[in-house]
Amino acid sequence: MDERERYERGLAVRREVLGEEHVARALGRAGPLDAEFQDLITRYAWGEIWTRPGLGRRERSLVTISMLMALRHWNEFVLHLKAARRNGVTLEEIREVLMQGAIYCGVPTANHAFALARETFGEELSGGA
Repeated sequence: MDERERYERGLAVRREVLGEEHVARALGRAGPLDAEFQDLITRYAWGEIWTRPGLGRRERSLVTISMLMALRHWNEFVLHLKAARRNGVTLEEIREVLMQGAIYCGVPTANHAFALARETFGEELSGGA
């Protein structure tokens, strides 16, 4: 597979996982400073890693939210909480990842992660979605 094919495959997966609006915004605001970075993550994160056969998208989402929680990358964490739901991850599974994170990442980190999850899924949690 050449770089162009990897990019196209990655772009399709990126749109499916993160949503068309998010990807359009990220690519639309890319300029001279970060256009190459957008190309890199589309080809490699999405076109190479997220398309590997060893894990499905649900599992990749669970792994990703746990790593982002551990690293306290909160903007990406929220983005991938939404992506996890698109990938079929249940709220119960997200809760279990955050509970596991409380032990390995610390209670304050988990407390913040739960707050962000409540904010992200507020309408869904209240029965609105």
